[in-house]
Amino acid sequence: MTMALQRYLSFIMIMIYFVACYSTNLQEDPLSSIVVNSPYINDGGIFKDFLMQSTDHVLSLKSKLGDTSPSSMKTFNVDQYGAQGDGKTDDTKAFKKVWQVACSSKGSVVVLAQKNYLVKPITFSGPCKSKSIVVQISGSLVASDNPSDYKQDPTHWLMFDSVQKLSVKGGGTIHGNGNIWWQNSCKTNKKLPCKEAPTALTLYKCNNLVVEDLNVKNGQQIHVQFQNSANVRVSGLTVTAPEDSPNTDGIHVTNTQNIQISNSIIGTGDDCISIVNGTKNLKATDITCGPGHGISIGSLGEGGSKEFVSGITVNGAKLSRTTNGVRIKTWQGGSGSASNIKFQNIQMENVTNPIIIDQNYCDQQSPCQKQKSAVQIRNVLYQNIKGTSASDVAMQFNCSQNFPCQGILLQNIGLELEGGGEAKASCNNVKLSYRGNVSPSCNYIEEMHELGGFGKTHSMN
Repeated sequence: MTMALQRYLSFIMIMIYFVACYSTNLQEDPLSSIVVNSPYINDGGIFKDFLMQSTDHVLSLKSKLGDTSPSSMKTFNVDQYGAQGDGKTDDTKAFKKVWQVACSSKGSVVVLAQKNYLVKPITFSGPCKSKSIVVQISGSLVASDNPSDYKQDPTHWLMFDSVQKLSVKGGGTIHGNGNIWWQNSCKTNKKLPCKEAPTALTLYKCNNLVVEDLNVKNGQQIHVQFQNSANVRVSGLTVTAPEDSPNTDGIHVTNTQNIQISNSIIGTGDDCISIVNGTKNLKATDITCGPGHGISIGSLGEGGSKEFVSGITVNGAKLSRTTNGVRIKTWQGGSGSASNIKFQNIQMENVTNPIIIDQNYCDQQSPCQKQKSAVQIRNVLYQNIKGTSASDVAMQFNCSQNFPCQGILLQNIGLELEGGGEAKASCNNVKLSYRGNVSPSCNYIEEMHELGGFGKTHSMN
C-alpha cells in the first residue's frame, strides 16, 4: 500500500467519524425531541418554529432604535429652566418648560443633574420634532406624596405619551414615595374601599424605546409600565419596594410587541414581571426576582374578556422567597389564549408554587362563580428548572375542565422541598409530555380521571 493511499484512507476514516458524531449530536437536540414526539401539538408547526428559534426576535431592535448618542444631539439642562433640585421645591413647571423646548428641537438630550427633583404628576407628550430624544437621569425624581395632587389623573405620576425613539437612562433614581398609598390600600386594610393608585413610570405608545440603568423604588402602585408600545429594550433596572407593599408590580407589560427585558433586579410586593393582554414576542433574560409574587403571565380573562398573550420567553432567572415562581393565571369565564411560552434555565430558592398554571384564578373578596368558558392555555415549555420549594406542592396545574391545558412540555425539572425532602405535583385537566428527569411528576391515574380517562396524557423517557 503506497503512502498516498494510506493518507487517503486515514482521511476517509476521520471524515466518517466526524459525520457520525455530528449526526449523534443532532439527534440528541432536546428541543427537537420534544417537538417531534409530543402528540399534543397540532398547530401547523407554529410551536415547533417558536421552540427552534436560534435568533432572538429582538436582535433587530438595535437597528430600529438608531443612534441616540448624546454627542450628536443638543443638550437641555432642567436646572436652566428653573428647577431647584433641593427635594422640597416643586420643580414640575421647570420640567414642563424643558420638555416643550426639547421636544420641539432636532435631536435632544434632557439632563437631570445629581440632585433631588420634587415633581407632581406630569405627562411628557409627543410626537416630537426630534427624531430621537434622550432623558438622562443622574439624580433623583421624587414624587409628591400628597394625594390631592393626583386628582386630575389618579393613575399616573410620570408618563411619556407617543414619544418615538426615546431613551430614558442615566443611573439615577425614580422614587414613587408610595407609603401613603400603601397605607390606604384595601389590601392593607380590608375595611377601606379599593381605590386606584398612580403608576410611577408609564411608557405609552412609545415605539423604538430604550429604558436602561435606572433605579425605580417605592412606587405608589406599579413601578414601570409599558403600554401600547413596540420595539422596546429594557436593561439594567433595579426595582425595589417593601415585600408587604400592595400591587407594586415591578415591570408591567400590556399590549406591547417585541420587548426585551434583561439584566434586571426586581423585588417588590407583587409580580416582579407581569405580562398581560396584547403582549407578543417578549423575552426576559438574566432576571433576579424576589421578594414578590414571581414572574406572571396574566391575569387574563377577567370579567368575561377575550384576551391574548403569545411568544413569551423567560430564559435565565433566579427567584428567591417569592410567593409564586413562574405562573400563568386566568379567570373563569374569559376567552382567548396564552400560547407559545417558554420558561427555561430558572433557579428557585425557597419559592412557594415554583411552577403553577391556574385557570381558576380569583382575586376578589367574594367567591368567584364557576363558569364554562376559559382562556385556552397551550404550548408551554418548562426546561431546566431547579431548586427548592417552600410549599409541599412544587408543581401545580389547576386547569379548566372544559378547556384543558394543552401541549405542556416538561424537561429536566428538579424541585425538592426547602430543607430537603420530596415535593409533590398536583395536575388537573392537563395534557403533558415529559423529557429527561422530571421531579416531581404528575400522578397518571389522577390525571386520567380529571380528563375523563380518554387516553394517556403524557409520555416519559
